[in-house]
Amino acid sequence: MYFLGFDVGSSSIKVSLLEGQSGKIAASATSPKKELEIYAAKNGWAEQKPDTWWENAKKATAEVLAASKVNPADVKAIGISYQMHGLVLVDKNLQVLRDAIIWCDSRAVEIGAKAAKEIGEQKCLQTLLNLPGNFTATRLKWIKDNEPQIYNKIYKAILPGEYLAMKMTDKVVTTPSGLSEHIMWDSSKDGLSEMMLKHFGFEKDFYADVVPSFSEQGELTSKAASELGLKAGTKVTYRGGDQPNNALSLNVLNPGEIAATAGTSGVVYGITDKPVYDSKSRVNTFVHVNYSKAAPRYGILLCVSGTGILNSWLRSNVMDNMDYRSMNELAAKAPIGSDGLAIMPFGNGAERTLENKDIGAQICGLRFNTHKKQHLLRAGQEGIVFALNFGLQIMHEIGVKVSKVRAGDANMFLSPLFGQAFACVTNAVVELYNTDGSAGAARGAGIGLGFYKDFSQAFEGLKSTRIIEPDEKLCPQYREAYNNWFEAMEKITG
Repeated sequence: MYFLGFDVGSSSIKVSLLEGQSGKIAASATSPKKELEIYAAKNGWAEQKPDTWWENAKKATAEVLAASKVNPADVKAIGISYQMHGLVLVDKNLQVLRDAIIWCDSRAVEIGAKAAKEIGEQKCLQTLLNLPGNFTATRLKWIKDNEPQIYNKIYKAILPGEYLAMKMTDKVVTTPSGLSEHIMWDSSKDGLSEMMLKHFGFEKDFYADVVPSFSEQGELTSKAASELGLKAGTKVTYRGGDQPNNALSLNVLNPGEIAATAGTSGVVYGITDKPVYDSKSRVNTFVHVNYSKAAPRYGILLCVSGTGILNSWLRSNVMDNMDYRSMNELAAKAPIGSDGLAIMPFGNGAERTLENKDIGAQICGLRFNTHKKQHLLRAGQEGIVFALNFGLQIMHEIGVKVSKVRAGDANMFLSPLFGQAFACVTNAVVELYNTDGSAGAARGAGIGLGFYKDFSQAFEGLKSTRIIEPDEKLCPQYREAYNNWFEAMEKITG
């Protein structure tokens, strides 16, 4: 028996096929081979065409089936992970009304700030666990204010993962975790926020029926099955946003457990059983995928938007497309602290840890007679680590303690420099695993189908690839470098 996992990212769509009994990946594929295009008609905007997600999902599925030679009839369930906070609008015929506004779009910052002031910040935090901020609900309000001709045709306002599931099943459902991404989940009432509906004047019917993250959410239609090369009737049994799903993929489900990722964005995600929040909403609290009223689970999410994209920018614009392994080796030739060079990795839209300010990426302390390419590369990696550590200090303030972190053995964690800097500055042991979002979604499908008797059985096949412990010889230097970086950041942010 096999389970298929889809990960709808802003860079690509990845699909993995998991053999249920062994818990091993039979095949994986990514499409497109180049990064998906993000459209920015104005500064701070970010949009994508949902139909490109579907087209690339089909291509990656075909590759996986061809590589694995698995009979499509043996694929029993599908799980979906997706980029969080995106807004997809569909009409009554389930046709997309406009391009999706995706996670790194900043246009709704002022709308969120205005809503928080009008409703009352404390009331927002106590019920939503967040300020309205620059999230999906405020993006929908932007549509209402600026594109009434689109707004008046809306049947459902959905997330990217709900779009993909809709294409598969012709059904639209959501989850508690999904509604909390919208900032439309009332934690005090355990349901859709009437307060936000009333404040923004949204129709209640814009939001789909709520089902658990692990549950039957529809079956493949004949049309979708034909396009994907799968069997009609295959069940969709799991869905989660990329960061809750990344935590799931690392078996991070219970209070005190921490997951991290350093891909396009950098994230630390800690689990708690209490509805806690940051008073300034610099880190955000969402309903976790294994939430239930009887056993509540919340994820405290710290996000730095300009992470892998900074490394990618350096590669394209400074390093003439040098491969990342060589870049990591060159970065290691510069000393810890990069001889006073500091990079602020905040060049991908508004940053939550900076209270939704968009200060842009900045290079501080550049000296033409001292700094070379290796200094820029090292300062880039250190800047990402330092920005994550800054957010971790906020998480500490609301009771999230970090001593051990699990992460995928991928992206920035492939850099020995990055891994050791992270371990030293956070003073945490880092456990790395050979897993990713699509693999996690596939495991989620098995859980949602009921193939696994419990979560522990689902993760029997997941083994750590390597462990990074703080090197006490290097840690004092990293901590000094962090302090220098923090001083530079304070001067910029005021």
